[in-house]
Amino acid sequence: MSKPARTFALIAGVSVAASTLSACGSGGGILNRDRPDEFAVSRQAPLVIPPDFALTPPSPGAARPQSVPTSQQALDALFGGPQAAPGVEGAALNRAGTPATAIRSQVGDPGTQTTDKGATTRDIVAAPEGDGQDAKATIPQ
Repeated sequence: MSKPARTFALIAGVSVAASTLSACGSGGGILNRDRPDEFAVSRQAPLVIPPDFALTPPSPGAARPQSVPTSQQALDALFGGPQAAPGVEGAALNRAGTPATAIRSQVGDPGTQTTDKGATTRDIVAAPEGDGQDAKATIPQ
């Protein structure tokens, strides 16, 4: 094969390769299609036949009463949903009783007795970081 023929064959091969590769980068084809986001897919509640057919139909646009939001489903899957408090925690909560409904407005009341823990909290936060080997406790008199 002569030198001009080899040069022509080389140029033709490079041109065919370049045009073939340029077709791969185009916007069409099977690789550039709209597909669903696999993280946005959520489960739908199964259809249930109501036991009483005299129910009133739901109002348009209202939320389905049997459906649970996907964020709550995720929390239930991670942490197992709401659970009863353990015995010790339940006993402590029962002993503490229920707080007054207006507790936030009563805190600033002059008749409410509070303890100022500002200096103690500030000392704890300002304490140097360590493993506790040199820790000392003092009890004020």
